[in-house]
Amino acid sequence: MPLGASEFTSESGAFTSEFDRDTAVIARTDDPFVFDTEFSAGWTIGKGVNGGYLIALADRALGRVLPHRDPFSVSAYYLTPSLPGPAVVRTEVVRTGRTMSTGQASLFQTDDDGNEVERLRVVAHHRDLAGLTDDVRTSATAPALPPVERCVGAETAPGGVFGSKASNGLIDRLDLRLDPATVGWALGDPSGKGVIRGWLRLADGRENDPLSVLLATDVLPPTAFDLGLNGWVPTLELTVHVRAIPSPGPLRVEISTRNLAGGFLEEDAEVWDSADRLVAQSRQLAKAPGRVR
Repeated sequence: MPLGASEFTSESGAFTSEFDRDTAVIARTDDPFVFDTEFSAGWTIGKGVNGGYLIALADRALGRVLPHRDPFSVSAYYLTPSLPGPAVVRTEVVRTGRTMSTGQASLFQTDDDGNEVERLRVVAHHRDLAGLTDDVRTSATAPALPPVERCVGAETAPGGVFGSKASNGLIDRLDLRLDPATVGWALGDPSGKGVIRGWLRLADGRENDPLSVLLATDVLPPTAFDLGLNGWVPTLELTVHVRAIPSPGPLRVEISTRNLAGGFLEEDAEVWDSADRLVAQSRQLAKAPGRVR
């Protein structure tokens, strides 16, 4: 039977982080490739569960069955809206090699009629990120952000930036500080550039790791807001490339879109750590909202 979140414990005892507790999975004794879990209401936007949280939870299960624990390239396909409550993760080892392994995970919930419905399907390459070469050749540069204290947090944000705690459970889970230059849309003055950036860390002080980096690619307000559009922006597909284990300290995240067409937009994210390293890149395809702000 699925277990409630309060029944999950870490391998070493009680969890000290909400993120670890709320992405915990328990392997079934009769099938170690099937896990019971609970989608926490603390990671919701509106009625739905956040996509970055879901991809991290699915990948945690993959880290339990693959010989390489770190996510390296993860692609997620969002099939039906996820809701808080019990869920099942079914995993499959697709291939294992000396330096990389590949797996698949699907998240399921049971609907009101008792039918099992697939919510999310993930295909991921895993490897040992600590073993990657130090050779870096890049033209990418970290986003320029004001100091954390001059950025916009939930306690000082103008109306509409973060919503209410009733509609945005992430407010209490994350310490997100947005660049004031990218929140004009909340005051009725979107820039039209489709760019939002800010500082990010988990609110309970847990340091970032590859799993929380997956989360970071999908927790900022949608770029559609900066294009002057308002409403739900459901993700269809999200691919994340994790490039390194992040150094301690807050992350800098910038998301942008260059093309909205046919009612859909792409959204690119870059995640930088405190050592000015690009630790993750992602691209997602999402449905654009139809309402003008």
